[in-house]
Amino acid sequence: MVQQRNKYFNTTNIHSQIDMKKLLILIVIAVLGSLSIVGAQNLKTKDAPIITFQEESHDFGTIKEGVIGEYTFKFTNSGTQPLILTDVRPSCGCTTPDWSKEPVAPGKTGLIKVKFNSSGRPGKFNKSITVSSNIPNETKVLFISGVVTPSTETGTDPNQSPVRIGN
Repeated sequence: MVQQRNKYFNTTNIHSQIDMKKLLILIVIAVLGSLSIVGAQNLKTKDAPIITFQEESHDFGTIKEGVIGEYTFKFTNSGTQPLILTDVRPSCGCTTPDWSKEPVAPGKTGLIKVKFNSSGRPGKFNKSITVSSNIPNETKVLFISGVVTPSTETGTDPNQSPVRIGN
């Protein structure tokens, strides 16, 4: 009876060893697979455009209501492939962007000109501009901020009034 227990124990031990080897092989395959994916992503980013801004935010300080604040964000393509800005989207309609539409070659610079219309917007403001490009899985966000002092003009122009009655 003792021999049967040892024989049974040895058989179980062999099955456990086989299961452990299978598990170890699966773990090695999973690790190697994830490393190859990361390596492929690194190769893609090494051979891609890179956008580098001189500044990613601008404070207009204090401006008077009715003034259109303008600022130009400058960027460089620090990558190895041409950079194409596919979309530049402001957070609201009071901000209007204009940007380099042509591809920006590696080492060259481009511009994003932003205009903020302060009419009817007294008080503090913080606006964002989202920049999309041909860089895989990356967007940049630029910021403008400042304070708009209310206009002291009462004016007779009905378009300046927040409430317009009649024609």
